[in-house]
Amino acid sequence: MDNVLGRDFISDLPQSIIETILTKLPIRDAVRTSILSSKWRYKWATLTQVEFDDRCVTLSNDKVLVENNLVKFITQFLFLHNGPVHKFMLTTAYLQSSPEIDQWLLFLSRKDIRELVLELGEQEWFRAPSCLFSCRKLTRLELVRCELDPPLTFKGFLCLKYLSLQQVLIAPDAIESLISSCPLLESLTLSYFDSLALTIHAPNLKYLCLEGEFKDICLENTTLLVAISVAMYMTDDIAEHFEQSSSCNFDKFLGGVPCLERLIGHIYFTKYLSIGNDLGKLPITYCHLKIVELYQVSFEDMKEILVVLRLIVNSPNLQELHISVSNNNGSSNTTAAAEAPDLDFWEKECPSGCMFKQLKTVKMTDMFGIPHEMDFIKFLLGNSPVLEIMSVAPSVYVTEGRLNMLIELARFRRASAKAEIIFIQD
Repeated sequence: MDNVLGRDFISDLPQSIIETILTKLPIRDAVRTSILSSKWRYKWATLTQVEFDDRCVTLSNDKVLVENNLVKFITQFLFLHNGPVHKFMLTTAYLQSSPEIDQWLLFLSRKDIRELVLELGEQEWFRAPSCLFSCRKLTRLELVRCELDPPLTFKGFLCLKYLSLQQVLIAPDAIESLISSCPLLESLTLSYFDSLALTIHAPNLKYLCLEGEFKDICLENTTLLVAISVAMYMTDDIAEHFEQSSSCNFDKFLGGVPCLERLIGHIYFTKYLSIGNDLGKLPITYCHLKIVELYQVSFEDMKEILVVLRLIVNSPNLQELHISVSNNNGSSNTTAAAEAPDLDFWEKECPSGCMFKQLKTVKMTDMFGIPHEMDFIKFLLGNSPVLEIMSVAPSVYVTEGRLNMLIELARFRRASAKAEIIFIQD
């Protein structure tokens, strides 16, 4: 019995299980296990997944001291490490550009690195060394606040499946070349890019997230995309560029994504899609599209309304629809909208016999109660036989007329006996 009680069961566990235990700890605590016994002295030195952050060192008001201690800790860790490093993550607010980072990346390029995540401080951006592009086995690359300049000899990351670039300085042609030279790429995130006209060629891409000042976006050979999230910020130059565009942005962006399951369009997305809209029949039907979220849609712009209609009418299996309304004037403009000459729009543009046979949930937020908004809700209620929830939230700018809005909603015919209208006052 004494032998059983005195046996060190944890130390005798397989190395793979011990590594799993150590990776659950902060890296600083993982290194501290070296004092447990002679068996544990270098257990941490064979970790294949390492994550460094500001908790690695004692924090203080002296940023230079914290930065120096952090550099020293990581350098010593890598110097004593034995074996491959498959995952390296560094997230810190204290460390900016540093020559030691170049040395770490050179070390990792020789350590069979597969996943690399670098998020450094906000002051001085880090310029990635050329050795980064020699990490041929990378499957995941996340970079925040850095400069990228791929060498002419770079042939791509042939194993890369996940790429995230946030606040990264890189030439427009270089970013397109980088994306197209990653043949296995499945997930792409580009954030905080300025005045970028982007063409994405990625045959295996499934998840796309874009945020920034994009002049143009064209998706080519992206037929496997299942989820898209886009936020477009508008400047005067980009707005002028939009107005001068003659091509159909809807077709360029959504004309070749038949497998799409979820679409999230933030600020200016529907405005962008409405440019050059030829109002013709879509080349594809979105048979897999189940969730659509569109924010800041202007129901005073007929082209934007047509974008929404064109999208949902060609999505026969749509289940959830969330639309946030935008008002260019920042206040209700019901009178002007009521006097508009196109109030017969819904009779002309809505296809007869159109039914949303799978639509169960609709959320309309920031509403002003103008006729086109109300007619859109009327259209959905009357053509959604399995609808369960119609949630309506007025804009904070609407202080009067809320009761009239609710009364009008209650009068609309409902194709579904289960449809419940929820009017949110807050």
